[in-house]
Amino acid sequence: MKGYFVKSTVSGLVHDALTAAIDKGELTLGSIPDPAIERPRDVSHGDWATTVALRCAKEAKMAPHAVAEIIAAYLSATDDIERVEIAGPGFINVYLSQSALAKQLASIRLTDETYGSSSVGRGTKVQVEFISANPVGPMHVGHGRWAALGDSMARILSFTGHEVQREFYINDAGVQMDTFGKSVSARYLELCGREVEFPEDGYQGAYIKDIAQEIFDEEGAVWAESTPQERQSHFKELAYKQVLAHLKKVLHAFGVDFDVWFSERTLHEKQADGTTAIEKAIAALTEKGFIYEKDGALWFRSTDFGDDKDRVLVKADGDYTYFAADIAYHQNKFERGFDRVIDLWGADHHGYVARMKGACAALGYEGKLDIVIGQLVNLFRSGKLVRMSKRTGEMVTFEELVEETGADASRYWFLRRSTDQQVDFDIDLAREQSSDNPIYYVQYAHARICSIIRKAFGAPDDAAVGVLAQKIAPDTDLSFLTEAAELDLIRKLTEFPEVVEMASLQLSPSKLTRYAEDLAATFHHFYSQCRVMHDDEAIAAARLFLVDATRRTLRNVFSLLGIRSPERM
Repeated sequence: MKGYFVKSTVSGLVHDALTAAIDKGELTLGSIPDPAIERPRDVSHGDWATTVALRCAKEAKMAPHAVAEIIAAYLSATDDIERVEIAGPGFINVYLSQSALAKQLASIRLTDETYGSSSVGRGTKVQVEFISANPVGPMHVGHGRWAALGDSMARILSFTGHEVQREFYINDAGVQMDTFGKSVSARYLELCGREVEFPEDGYQGAYIKDIAQEIFDEEGAVWAESTPQERQSHFKELAYKQVLAHLKKVLHAFGVDFDVWFSERTLHEKQADGTTAIEKAIAALTEKGFIYEKDGALWFRSTDFGDDKDRVLVKADGDYTYFAADIAYHQNKFERGFDRVIDLWGADHHGYVARMKGACAALGYEGKLDIVIGQLVNLFRSGKLVRMSKRTGEMVTFEELVEETGADASRYWFLRRSTDQQVDFDIDLAREQSSDNPIYYVQYAHARICSIIRKAFGAPDDAAVGVLAQKIAPDTDLSFLTEAAELDLIRKLTEFPEVVEMASLQLSPSKLTRYAEDLAATFHHFYSQCRVMHDDEAIAAARLFLVDATRRTLRNVFSLLGIRSPERM
C-alpha cells in the first residue's frame, strides 16, 4: 500500500455508491461502469467529477439527473466527501472534506521518497536509447536536450514500476569514422611541419586540432613516415577513444550515465555461427517474405508498413546501408529480452520512423517500438539568436552551455517544453537569480522551505534539513489546516501521483516542470498568506507539517528531473 491516494479512493466511493444502489433496487444495471473520475478544469466545480450518471442512464432507463441524485445521496454519507453537487443534465461534482485532504497530506510523510511512485509499469522491461551521437566530435546543444529528456524519461519509468536500461548507441562504423581519422591525420602532419592538403569532406572544427596536438605531444612525429593507411587507422582508433571518453565525462557531469554503450561495429562482426548480426536480420526478413532483389540491390518492403517507398538494405556494390545496421541493432535489442524499446531521435530523423517501425513489425515486434522525436534548441543571448561560440567562433557545444549556465539550469530548460516543441533557451535568463527564471523559482521554493524548518527548530544554516524534519511528529493534528491557501496547497500536493503517471504514460517530463512551477507558485502564495510560526502551537505544528510535505514532494519532482534540491540559495 503506497498510502492514501485520493483519486483511487474517490473512484472506489463512486463504485461503492453504484453497488449499493443496485443492491437496493434503486438502479437496474447489468454491470458497474467505470466511474472515470477526473479533475474539473474549473476548481469551483469541485475536487473531482464524474459523468457516470450520463453513461448508465440509458441502461437504467432513467433520466441522467435522477441517476446522479441516487449516486450523490450515497456519496454525501461518507466522511471523505464534504458535499456533492449535480450540474447540468447529470454531471456529479465531488468536494472532498478537510479530513480527506489531511489523509493525503499525512501519506506524503508516510511514503516519503516513494511518494508519487506507482506500479503502473508492472515490471515491464524497457530500454531507453538516447543521444547516440557519432563519436567524431563534441556534442551540440541538441544532444544535451536528448540527454536530459532520455535520462528523465528513464527516471520516470523506473519510478512507475518499469525495469529500465539506458543505452547509448555508438555510431562507430562507416564513412564518418574514416573521415574522422583522415582529418586528425592531416592536422597531425601539419604539426609535424608537413605540407598537407586537408580532406575536402574533413571535419574542420578546432577540436580536431586539439586531438592532433594531444597525439603529437604524447607520441611525437613518429607517425609522420607511416603510410597514410596506417596513420589514419591508428589515429581513427586513438581519437575515437579520446572523444568517447570525453563524451562520458561530459554526460556524467550532467548527471547522465548509461548502463550500456553499444558499438555499431559489433553488428558487422562475425558471430559464433559465422554470420554477422546484419546478415542474420536480413535472413529473418527474407524468410518472412519482406526482401526482394532489384537493380542488383536487396530491398525491404517497407511500403507494406506505411512507408512512402521501399528501402535498400544491401546496395548493388555489396555495401550495407545504415538502415540495414539499424534493423540488426533493433533485432538485437528485442533478443536481449526487452518488452518495450524507446528511441529518442532528433527532428531530422522524422522520415525514418515509418521504416524503422515497419522493420520491427516485420521481425515480429509490432507495437513494441516507441520513437520520440525531439525538436531542436535555439539559443538566445541578449534577445538575439546565438549560433557561434564566443570562445571558438564555431557552434556552441553542449559542454560550453553547461559550463556557462550549470547542469541544473540546462536540464530544466531542456525539459520545460514537450518533445514536439522547439526550446528557446535564454542563456541570460537561465543564469538570473530571480523569479523570472523558472529553475531559480522552483529551487528557491525548496530552499525557502528548508530555511523555515531550520528556523522552526532554531538550527544553524548548515543543519541537515532532512534530519530536522524527522522531528516533526508524524501524528500531527492536521485538522487545523482550514485556510483557503492551506487547502489549495494540499490539493496541489495531491496531484503529484497523477502527474507522474501521465508523464510516464506519455513519455513527457515537461509535465513535471509545469507541475513544479505550479507547486512553487502555490507554496509561495500560501507562505504570503499563512504565517508558519503561528502563536497557536497546534496551528504552527500543522503548518510546519504541510511545509515539510511540500519539501518532500518538490524533492521527488526534482529527482525525476535530475536536478538538485538545494537547502540554501
